[in-house]
Amino acid sequence: MSGIPATLSRMETKTTPNQPLRGRICLVAGATRGAGRAIAVQLGTAGATVYVTGRTTREKVSEVGRATETIEETAELVTAAGGEGVAVPTDHLDPAQVEALVARIDRERGRLDVLVDDVWGGEHLIGGVFGKKTWEIDLADGLRMLELGVRTHAITTRLAAPLLIRHPGALLVEVTDGTAAYNGTRFRENVFYDLAKNAPIRMAFGLGKELAEHGGTAVCVTPGWLRSEQMLAGFGVTEENWRDATAEVPDFAVSESPAFLGRAVAALAADPDRARWNGLSTSSGELAKEYGFTDTDGSRPDAFGFIIAGETGTPKVDDYR
Repeated sequence: MSGIPATLSRMETKTTPNQPLRGRICLVAGATRGAGRAIAVQLGTAGATVYVTGRTTREKVSEVGRATETIEETAELVTAAGGEGVAVPTDHLDPAQVEALVARIDRERGRLDVLVDDVWGGEHLIGGVFGKKTWEIDLADGLRMLELGVRTHAITTRLAAPLLIRHPGALLVEVTDGTAAYNGTRFRENVFYDLAKNAPIRMAFGLGKELAEHGGTAVCVTPGWLRSEQMLAGFGVTEENWRDATAEVPDFAVSESPAFLGRAVAALAADPDRARWNGLSTSSGELAKEYGFTDTDGSRPDAFGFIIAGETGTPKVDDYR
């Protein structure tokens, strides 16, 4: 293909055991903070080139209102980890911006190997919808959750898929809260949140059918109890002293760092037999058991296993770490 810049020469670079994704081109949609940032960094650690998107930049803050986390910083962390980070400010509710993003990746790299759809940014709405019936929730807040958690994913997948399927072996990862097995028998707080978090599971299921025809794989992945920046701030702790919060909430001991989920996605991307996960939903805890990675502290937390066990008994925290 003519017009592809020299950066594509990275595709010819041999992978190593420590960097099995060297030469892969990835897009992490929604990588400003939390899960998305950690996934991008772990893909970079594995040697990938990672385009990271989001609405908060060093010049502009999104409705989430956290100016301390930006996509530029995420890109720098990816590069520092051993990959190549590229920050592209993108509002994934705007099809024109997503089209421009995909066109840029095509122009600069000529391919897309991994698409991680982690767009969310609805945490600031949770306080207004949790604990309320559907008819008690402000309609604008409920619909905004669906825009952020469903419409963004649909727009991104539709517009990036043609580039993703250009080469066999592509991986699409939908990120959500809860697995099909867990969400399928439990009502997730209220109708709006329930829809927002179940939609990515169905998307991965359906896209798995479609991508398989092109040698691709779609998987939905959920973290357990994620120690995101916002979660830590809510407890008044940092990642360095997060265990202090267990004095107030002992169950917080089964929480996981964002890096744990990042390692899960990187392990999936590096697995030559990843098609066995096609159309399924899984958790960082389940993938850790399968691939043998641990969290940054050497633990292997299984928050959903702990929660499920707690519905019928009194599980010990230490058994799920």
